[in-house]
Amino acid sequence: MSLSTRKIVISGILGAVAILLGVTRIGFIPVPNLSGNATIMHVPAILGGVMEGPVVGALTGTIFGIFSFLNATIPLFADPLVAVLPRIFIGVTAYLAYAATRRINLVLSLVLAATVGTLTNTFLVLGMGILRGYLPAEAFWPIVLTNGLAEVVIATIITVALVLGIERARKGGASAKAS
Repeated sequence: MSLSTRKIVISGILGAVAILLGVTRIGFIPVPNLSGNATIMHVPAILGGVMEGPVVGALTGTIFGIFSFLNATIPLFADPLVAVLPRIFIGVTAYLAYAATRRINLVLSLVLAATVGTLTNTFLVLGMGILRGYLPAEAFWPIVLTNGLAEVVIATIITVALVLGIERARKGGASAKAS
């Protein structure tokens, strides 16, 4: 599989959006639990997977993970096996969910992609945090229920709105060029 200039550029742009969300703190939603924050920083990786495929999703997720690692404020995210490795899979799993269902219903496929991508981030980061000894196993479900569900809802709204808007703009642009 070759990586086109377009895919590299889109990965960079979406990675920059994830970094911008982190630097400005817009991507963090404070919550009173062990993790301290719910996040939407994973949404660019979901968008990359849905709009451009699993490689772009993986590259965007990697950029998000590296940013998380380099800006870690707690030991959990100062470990690249927690901060980087799980994030690689966000856009890949979002793409797989989207690709498997897009012929059935576009909105449903976007909802599933956002849900799967978000839960991939949540489950893999928490799972690795538990395996590496940063979190007690008892923390898994409380964090999933407080952060994970909120993140699913927010990521779904953002993903559906942006992808439908981009698709509408693409179709409008194509018809304008044809006239």
